[in-house]
Amino acid sequence: MIPQETVNEILDAARVEEVVGDFVQLKRRGSSYVACCPFHNEKTPSFYVTPSRGIFKCFGCGKAGSAVGFLMEYEHMSYVEALKWLANKYHITVVEKEESAEDIAARQHSESLHLVSDYAYNFFREQLKTEEGRTIGYQYFRSRGLLDETIDEFGLGWAPKAKDVFTEQALKDGYKKEYLVETGLCAEWEDGTVHDRFFDRVMFPIHSRSGRVVAFGGRTLLSTKTDKIAKYVNSKESEIYVKSRTLYGLFQGRKAIGDADKCYLLEGYLDVLSMYQLGIKNVVASCGTSLTEEQVQVIKRFTENVTVMYDGDSAGLHAAVRAVGLILKAGLNARVVFLPDGDDPDSYSRKHSLEEVQDYIDKNEKDGVVFKTDLLMADAGNDPVRRANTINEIADTIADIPDAVKRQVYVDMLSAQFKVDSDLLFARIRTTRRRTVNEVPRRDNAPEVPREVKTSVPYTPVPTELQPLEDNAVLAPSEREILGFILTDGTTHMEFEADSDFYAGDDPQSVAEFIDSALAADNIVFANTAYRDTYDAYFRLYDAGESQDAIIRDLVNSPDRRIATVATHLSVEKYMLTVNSFARSLTSRGSWLVQYVPRAILAYHEKRLQERLQSLTKRLATATPEQQTSIMEEISRVSEARRKVNIRLGREKQKQRYGE
Repeated sequence: MIPQETVNEILDAARVEEVVGDFVQLKRRGSSYVACCPFHNEKTPSFYVTPSRGIFKCFGCGKAGSAVGFLMEYEHMSYVEALKWLANKYHITVVEKEESAEDIAARQHSESLHLVSDYAYNFFREQLKTEEGRTIGYQYFRSRGLLDETIDEFGLGWAPKAKDVFTEQALKDGYKKEYLVETGLCAEWEDGTVHDRFFDRVMFPIHSRSGRVVAFGGRTLLSTKTDKIAKYVNSKESEIYVKSRTLYGLFQGRKAIGDADKCYLLEGYLDVLSMYQLGIKNVVASCGTSLTEEQVQVIKRFTENVTVMYDGDSAGLHAAVRAVGLILKAGLNARVVFLPDGDDPDSYSRKHSLEEVQDYIDKNEKDGVVFKTDLLMADAGNDPVRRANTINEIADTIADIPDAVKRQVYVDMLSAQFKVDSDLLFARIRTTRRRTVNEVPRRDNAPEVPREVKTSVPYTPVPTELQPLEDNAVLAPSEREILGFILTDGTTHMEFEADSDFYAGDDPQSVAEFIDSALAADNIVFANTAYRDTYDAYFRLYDAGESQDAIIRDLVNSPDRRIATVATHLSVEKYMLTVNSFARSLTSRGSWLVQYVPRAILAYHEKRLQERLQSLTKRLATATPEQQTSIMEEISRVSEARRKVNIRLGREKQKQRYGE
């Protein structure tokens, strides 16, 4: 367990924009940052990072949280793991207190896999310095034009010829067999003995986005034509390594991708290394697998522009066609370039200067749809049926593009090129998209927004993350609304007019004080446990003299993830429609709050009375005659109280309507 003083030091040091910026390309917009959400597909940015509050929020899918919450959601870390990651990033020493047995077991398992991978990484690097390693592995790297700086930066290594050198040394140094096998560094015979999975190969370590070594690729230097061995052997998948979500070179090249707002997608390790060394550092490659949708989504977190640069052989051409489809479907801009004379990025970059390579790419890049059209039409030749099928296939590709304007542009281009009526193309596209929509659940399962909802502030759907925390459906909307005012404007002073029932003279109350006093006067506590606990946690910090920003920071980073979830969602610059209404009113924030906060409290009272009436009505059905008389009297009193509240709510509504 991490001591609280260390937790506070970590949270004080963490900057949400820096942490999120390590994984997502952020663009400044005023005092905030925006990006396309890393948690769901979207073509226009709805993901906001607000440094002043220390939180992120996606207004599309509803994901929200602090720097800690982002790591937990994005990297699937536990709360403690996220704190440790931040401690490492900001160079803070963590000395832990006693952990639970379950925490220790989970942490140790994941960390053991990482430690084994780290050990192998250092082992293979050191083997490159041995006589065998320098004679074979190092000389191979040098023959491929790689400089020592590149070899060191990417941590290239050598796996010895003998089939048990690594295994024996790892076991001797105390690393357990099960972790060696689970990471795929070793393989196990039927008799239970283990041996090296990688031997007599040059080694390419594969890093996670955060820089940890999670896997390896090993290339044999023997002729695969005469020897029945695989040219490449890659680590099997494990808890720390999922091929479909991993891209080689991303850790080293992610900053360059963000800076250039462009990513070059290559095929092999050496392609990445040679291009990176040349100076084109915004390059990545898939890891021993064809491109996946998950890998495209990873790229999307850094840029919307992808250029496919595969080998120009038949396999490379068809792989590029498939890649273009995945890229367009993700809402990204796809381009394709093939190098001349049968070269691949590795060989071409070793023959030419940076300026020559960049100039060639700039002049020969082709739009992804145009590339696919030209390639398939060349295959179809003059066969009318094949040409018609190709046009339909291109229309299906266009149908996958989320942006309607882009679809229109491509349809116009295809129609003009092949003299096909655009209406026919759009009919095909509509059919394809309708079929796709029917096959795929509606994004985010977002609730439909009704045309008109009567509430004290303009309607916004409840974030899906809050729904499981609400155990009283009748009172939840009002409690959520009141708590939202506290979390967004708790320390803001209420600017009541002198003739108002709530006027407090020269000592105006803050929003938090006004609400707390109003609820305390009737001995009201929130019915929903998560909202009540968040309310209590807020006022503990408020009473201690903490500032609003400090309170929110502590709440969104709370180890009680219910409180963290509630605080994050309700402290974001509250309901965007509400903010827009406030901006249009041309009043101060305090004056605007005067209209809505009292009405929210009145609406809450009305809901509580409604719930009380429902309870009394149920009791009446099973009560004795004597009890029925008492219950009827109480129903009468509650109904009268509710009538008065509704009258007052009506007056408040009229005031808002006429701007009084």
